Amino acid sequence: MYPPTRKDFISLTLTEQGSRSYNNSKNWRRKSCWRKWKQLSRLQRSLILFLLAFLLVCALATYPNLAEHWRALTERSVQEEWSAVDIPELKPVNPAVIPEQERKIGLVFPEPPPQKPKKAPSNKRGPPVLQHRLMKRENASETQVKEREREGQAANGEEEGEKSLVSWRGAMIEPERGTEPQPSAKEEGAPDPAAQEGPAAAAHERQKAVVEAFQHAWKGYKEFAWGQDELKPISKSYGTWFGLGLTLVDALDTMWIIGLKEEFEEAKKWVATDLQFTKNVDVNLFESTIRILGGLLSTYHLTGEDIFLEKAKDIGTRLMPAFNTPSKIPYSDVNLGRGTAHPPRWTSDSTVAEVTSIQLEFRDLSQTTGDSQYQKVVDGVMKHVHGLAGKHDGLVPMFINTNNGQFSHLGVFTLGARADSYYEYLLKQWIQGGKKETELLEDYVQAIEGVKKHLLRKSQPSQLTFVGELAHNNFSPKMDHLVCFLPGTLALGAHHGVSSEHMELAKALMETCYQMYAQIETGLSPEIVHFNLIPRHGRDVEVKPADRHNLLRPETVESLFYLYRFTRDKKYQDWGWEIFQNFNKYTRVSTGGYTSISNVRNPDNPDPRDKMESFFLGETLKYFYLLFSEDFDLINLDKFVFNTEAHPLPIWTSS
Repeated sequence: MYPPTRKDFISLTLTEQGSRSYNNSKNWRRKSCWRKWKQLSRLQRSLILFLLAFLLVCALATYPNLAEHWRALTERSVQEEWSAVDIPELKPVNPAVIPEQERKIGLVFPEPPPQKPKKAPSNKRGPPVLQHRLMKRENASETQVKEREREGQAANGEEEGEKSLVSWRGAMIEPERGTEPQPSAKEEGAPDPAAQEGPAAAAHERQKAVVEAFQHAWKGYKEFAWGQDELKPISKSYGTWFGLGLTLVDALDTMWIIGLKEEFEEAKKWVATDLQFTKNVDVNLFESTIRILGGLLSTYHLTGEDIFLEKAKDIGTRLMPAFNTPSKIPYSDVNLGRGTAHPPRWTSDSTVAEVTSIQLEFRDLSQTTGDSQYQKVVDGVMKHVHGLAGKHDGLVPMFINTNNGQFSHLGVFTLGARADSYYEYLLKQWIQGGKKETELLEDYVQAIEGVKKHLLRKSQPSQLTFVGELAHNNFSPKMDHLVCFLPGTLALGAHHGVSSEHMELAKALMETCYQMYAQIETGLSPEIVHFNLIPRHGRDVEVKPADRHNLLRPETVESLFYLYRFTRDKKYQDWGWEIFQNFNKYTRVSTGGYTSISNVRNPDNPDPRDKMESFFLGETLKYFYLLFSEDFDLINLDKFVFNTEAHPLPIWTSS
């Protein structure tokens, strides 16, 4: 057989001159892509363009965070071996021992030993309800003259060899001012009077520094934000939240306690003439209760002046519509002028802390006015929460639904934001009511046992005792600065007879809260820390870039005050003095006021936020002043209980 005949073919493509054909050139590929693009529908082209624009925006938005993370990683890699040598900023830690499981505590407690007040001073001022020792102060004109002298010295700092002001993004902030005695009081080479006269004199000098800090903050508020909610010290302006003079009302009892009579009288006049609650404005029930209602009631009890009680009753009555809900769990927002209330637009939930941390104020309003309606609604909330399902060994979730009255977002437990003051007010209501409401005490004791069982851990390498969080049985070593209220609350409970073991836990947690300041470059705590649980060399405290801000919060100073009052251990005053000096160094603004900062880990540029929260005057400086006081009858803790905004309210007597 013969193989099939093979046929060869030749293919030729003949084109006319000037005709267009594919030649694989860049110009041809470009035109081909354009042809394909034009073949897409208008919708397809729009979607592609939108996606590209979206990716571009995302890239621009995430670039700063990525850069921050890269810097953080770089810093960490450089400092990986830092623990091989002595660490100067890590203070010695007293090993904290977690108390063993406490035996079931009965409900009958011995009366606590009374506080030991100092001998009554011969020169007192104030109503019979509260008399305290006044500090010797310079008059206002002398203070203004010295302020101008200091500003002149700062302006000529280079010639005189003093430190000049440090500018951070246009903000002129005084690094180290107000923490040392005035130039006239301490000449170069002269002995320190505080050192000569002993601890009492040192405490007195520290109190004078706190008063000067308050006057400096008040100067900025009066000049740039008078009658407004918050001072913006860097831009010399103000911020509006409720439009009710939050900073002024929050600071009333502070001015009375620290003896600033002239400033107090000026603020009282504003309250009498300008503080009106008829505005068509939504206010937060919790914040307006603890700051405004609590501040007015406290000032009334300290001064006995009826104007403050009248204003307190006015706003208390206007807040009552918040309780008109199907479950009697109050809404979060109230319109004072319209007399209406509603939940936030995005949810029907309220936070547990908000609905269970208004009781001290409403109960006191009923006791003071004789009108039981205020106490009735808040006591109803506590009774409802007492019987709710969804708790975990006394720990409560963070949210509660205002429609059905049940806990929501179950399985997440924290002593930080949205739940913190629930635990604080369990104890304080029991104290306020004369230790008769046993349900409140039962819930408090059970909750502390839940904390010890589920949330308490020790860090590495220094074995710091801290309180973490639990989410669906998964533990997180995250601790808010807000949790630093707990050492003070535990100490207060121990003082009133709850458990001596609580005092030991309070001391251990106080050490931890102090280290949240001491281990940071500026000596100021961030808003949130994460503790190291891995047995390796390194820091106990880790701070994520998004958590590095400091808002001038009071919780650590608050607990230092309680611990010093009950233990008389001077180290708590010394720790507080360190923190106070660092506030002066990194947050003080030369033209008046103090500012929150964005980065506590960068002492060269802490990045001021241009905002002074009202609680800096209402809480932080007040607790500093009381911490440095040796007069233990100044706000006697057997006669007063502080609300969560540091406003003292009287403990009810048997009569």
